[in-house]
Amino acid sequence: MAHHKSAKKRILQTAKRTERNRYYRTRFKNIVKAVHEAVEAGDKAAAAEAFKVANKKIHALVSKGFIKKQTAARKVSRLHKMVNKLEAA
Repeated sequence: MAHHKSAKKRILQTAKRTERNRYYRTRFKNIVKAVHEAVEAGDKAAAAEAFKVANKKIHALVSKGFIKKQTAARKVSRLHKMVNKLEAA
């Protein structure tokens, strides 16, 4: 257990950040999963709508500092490619 005041504070800060990151990580996975499921189901309208939501939410996570700008761009690009492939087929 921590003995210094600063160490105790760091423990509290780490716990707070861990909880916040877990929340965002779960939301991020669910957003991406929704697009994947819509594409696998072959539902063009649902896939397009899920992608629209995913694009907005992923970029919101960038502004919160959860993921980097380029990581978000890569994820969105890959999702967009999947949705476009579905619409072209």
